[in-house]
Amino acid sequence: MGPILSLKNIVKIYPNGVVANKGINIDIEENTIHAIVGENGAGKSTLMKIIFGEETAEDGEIFYQGEQVHFRNSLEAIDRGIGMIHQHLMLAPELTVAENMILGTEPIKFGIFLHSKKILEMTEKACKEFGFEVPLNKRVKDLPVGTRQRIEILKVLIRNAKLIILDEPTAVLTPQETEVLFKSLRDLQKRGKTIIFISHKLKEVKQIADRVTIIRDGKDIVTENAKNLNEHQIAELMVGREINFQRIPLPVNIGAPFLKVQNLTYINEENITKINNISFEVRKGEIVGIAGVEGNGQTELVEILTGLRQATSGHAYVNNEDITHLTPRQIREKMVAHIPEDRMQNGVAEHASIQENIIVDRYYKHPFSKGIILDWKYIENYTADLIKDFNILAQSGKTPVSALSGGNIQKVVVARELSFKPELIIADQPTRGIDVGSEEMVHDLLKDARDKGIAVFLISADLDEVLKISSRILVMYDGEIVAEFKNTEDITQEKLGPYMLGVKNQNKASVEES
Repeated sequence: MGPILSLKNIVKIYPNGVVANKGINIDIEENTIHAIVGENGAGKSTLMKIIFGEETAEDGEIFYQGEQVHFRNSLEAIDRGIGMIHQHLMLAPELTVAENMILGTEPIKFGIFLHSKKILEMTEKACKEFGFEVPLNKRVKDLPVGTRQRIEILKVLIRNAKLIILDEPTAVLTPQETEVLFKSLRDLQKRGKTIIFISHKLKEVKQIADRVTIIRDGKDIVTENAKNLNEHQIAELMVGREINFQRIPLPVNIGAPFLKVQNLTYINEENITKINNISFEVRKGEIVGIAGVEGNGQTELVEILTGLRQATSGHAYVNNEDITHLTPRQIREKMVAHIPEDRMQNGVAEHASIQENIIVDRYYKHPFSKGIILDWKYIENYTADLIKDFNILAQSGKTPVSALSGGNIQKVVVARELSFKPELIIADQPTRGIDVGSEEMVHDLLKDARDKGIAVFLISADLDEVLKISSRILVMYDGEIVAEFKNTEDITQEKLGPYMLGVKNQNKASVEES
């Protein structure tokens, strides 16, 4: 079986002089799942946009199904059976699932009216044929991200795609949603589909891919059968150096409690208890990690602690001051940093520049302003230093955040949050969507903050991350703290699993594990 897609010497140079692809050569074999991995800004997404007709290469050739092609736009690629699911989902939130699925190919009756019955028939047939269960009549805005991901795939399949490109499809999925997605991808492969899988998550690459191409600095470094490479080898080929996967040493000096949560409860507008009477502390000089399947109250807890949501009852204290009813700015003035779960919704203003995003919480303070006038020269130099220190791939601080890769957007958020000398860092999915080298950098920065006596509260769906950097681990299930592990050196995913799934609960056990 030969390649369905061949890329020959693909070169892409943007108008600002950035060379994104430097002569890339890849063959994608038909009916395989082919992973493409690389650091943030390595050129992966640009390459996919070229295949899909959203970008034009300066040089090189593309052969699809044995024929050289020159797609001028994505519609031409779609017509030839290529579909792409972007890193940031491209759904219309106010429309229903069915309406999103047929958007652009809407059946019409009497020349002007949407054929509602035909829409339902088409979408029901697609769901049945491909084994995807989605609520066709619900609005997209009311659905979890895992369901939205499946809708994006159905949008591609209903257009009869033979080659499907998935750009960071698991970046915002829970482990359970990822398992569902992977089952769907394997089923599609059995049906003769070819899948290009872009990801930073090396464990997932090993789990799902038949072949792997590693891109570094705009060049293809190696293409190999996935079974012939382990995670460490892939990581080192990606970044060009050895990566440390070991757990960080436990802290030596732990200080007094800096964050205290007492009897906190949150009941939402649908009268569902999302947080149920929880209490815990985070001390100076320690990293307390929350383990748990997403959707068990972690999001609501973080939003309460950062002023984005009001608790129903109970209190939260920072440095012995009650912050329960303070605004986000008032809480931030207590030297609380917040790396948010969703960088695009709560982390950045995507159409603003990097420097505008960096100073959004400090523009009114000296030395960023002189009275009512911003000191742009200082801001420019300050941002340039952060771009260098945090390895953000951008032309300058004036670059719009929307022009960056997802991982580099995350670095902008991390740079802002760690640069204003906080005393408490609330890190919610801090390494989501960034490459293994950048992940190591963030972990080192959080460790350094811990060692300087800063309190760190980590919330992560990545159990490897929780286990690697936490000094103490709490497990959340169904809005409650069901377990606490004070010594993390010997804790494994297998030991945490029963608590995360609600099978075990230290509060109801006769003998507490610790």
